[in-house]
Amino acid sequence: MQPLAPAYVQAFLKQYEIEVMQFERSTATSELAAQAIGCELGQIAKSLCFMVDGEPLLVIASGDQRVDTKKLAEIRGVARKRVKVAKPEECIAIFSYAPGGVPPVAHRTKNIPIYVDESLKRYEVVYAAAGASDANFAISPSQLIEITQAQFVNLWQEP
Repeated sequence: MQPLAPAYVQAFLKQYEIEVMQFERSTATSELAAQAIGCELGQIAKSLCFMVDGEPLLVIASGDQRVDTKKLAEIRGVARKRVKVAKPEECIAIFSYAPGGVPPVAHRTKNIPIYVDESLKRYEVVYAAAGASDANFAISPSQLIEITQAQFVNLWQEP
């Protein structure tokens, strides 16, 4: 199965009057995205694909935080060992995009549970991937919740 084109994400975002920013260099990691955009690392809203007890789930986390999979397991009511990072081929087949470009919206599979880590509330504007490793868009955390129909949860890994 082939990834969806970034134009699919652009079309989805257009209904919310959100513009996609295209870069000449990669924004595939939080660090690269923050450098290209010129923002704080924490403002990057990274989309992390998981398989939880065999079911897909998306976590949108701050670029400067790690996700605590134990907390994710507790939220989903499963054992920690049932939480796995999705393989690249699962990202493409289920979420429609390759790792490094997975957006929080416009997925091939509908009704995927989405959780947004509370740590993103620190910022008025965050930046998420737009379907390719060189495309991002700016959005407020509250609008991100609205358009993804996600919920804020505490998933960051405490030191």
